[in-house]
Amino acid sequence: MRITFHPEAEAEFNEAALWYSKQGIGLDIEFLRCIDESIHRIIRNPESFPITYKQLRKTVVKRFPFLILFESLKDEIRVIAVFHTRRNPKHWMKRI
Repeated sequence: MRITFHPEAEAEFNEAALWYSKQGIGLDIEFLRCIDESIHRIIRNPESFPITYKQLRKTVVKRFPFLILFESLKDEIRVIAVFHTRRNPKHWMKRI
């Protein structure tokens, strides 16, 4: 299964990792590990996650206040947002 990131999702991910790198030693590495774990759970069974909006599914990132919103296509998982839970959801809805 192939994983692709919407350009804005990739930017959100990079911005969050950079922010955590400035918050404490190793916090960015822990964030990356938790994102990676979430992505692997999605790959293993994408249909097990609830549909949140239209065709988008979501998973909660452990330990961090982020959601990963994605669509499950035939041979691809497309990550639409790596989204901080305190942000306005309208921010990612325009990507659909």
